[in-house]
Amino acid sequence: MAMIGSLTAHQRWILMAVKGGASSLSFVGSSFIVLCYLLFKELRKFSFKLVFYLALSDMLCSFFSIVGDPSKGFFCYAQGYSTHFFCVASFLWTTTIAFTLHRTVVKHKTDVEDLEAMFHLYVWGTSLFLTVIRSIGNDHRHLGGWCLTQTGRTRKAVQFITFYAPLWGAILYNGYTYIQVIRMLNNATRMAVGMSDRAYQSDARADKKSMNRWGYYPLILIGSWAFGTINGIHDFIEPGHKIFWLSVLDVGTAALMGLFNSIAYGLNSSVRRAIYERLDQ
Repeated sequence: MAMIGSLTAHQRWILMAVKGGASSLSFVGSSFIVLCYLLFKELRKFSFKLVFYLALSDMLCSFFSIVGDPSKGFFCYAQGYSTHFFCVASFLWTTTIAFTLHRTVVKHKTDVEDLEAMFHLYVWGTSLFLTVIRSIGNDHRHLGGWCLTQTGRTRKAVQFITFYAPLWGAILYNGYTYIQVIRMLNNATRMAVGMSDRAYQSDARADKKSMNRWGYYPLILIGSWAFGTINGIHDFIEPGHKIFWLSVLDVGTAALMGLFNSIAYGLNSSVRRAIYERLDQ
């Protein structure tokens, strides 16, 4: 949020309002998925457990983003580092979902549940490591309702290394993984047509329809962080020239990541079925 240092008070207020409103929507959406997982036992399968961890990370990331006007230094540190930690954890959990799907569909492995401990070590450990690296030599300053890090070129480079580099690495990995899964299902569909196996063909088409929907999931991270990446690069090249509308898009789309994830990953047919059955009862 170092971009707001040279903006007017009115522009900073608009950014705070956009950030607070979008983060609130993400908090509500991710909290709903967390609540569904806790209430409906039939959802507590391994695949949805990963979605639960994703929603939990989004919920906490949104919560710390909503925290307004931390007037004390401790709360300023807590807001800045906690938001960074859980936002990194959020996009890392999407890579575990992509890995699980790829290992199950493409590799035909059934041992993914045995990897849960490794997933936790990978996500939480990497998030903690990147947050600690980001904190070295850093000094958070309070400005309005924002906790800002130092704005020198070195600190901006550290921000890219500890956030945007792993973020776009996750986007590329997810995209590659889903392409492999969809290609596998396309081949299965063609085989079913060649064998004239209608039952298998029907199953393959159903799987393909489901996985095509999953294939759009990497676009969530792209849509959430594309403007932030562009804004960060622009700020690194021309630190004295802020583009207000780009800053609004940066703050708004990034804060909506939790809402996008909760809709795409969480509101699937299993969740809707569990809710309908509970309402019928």
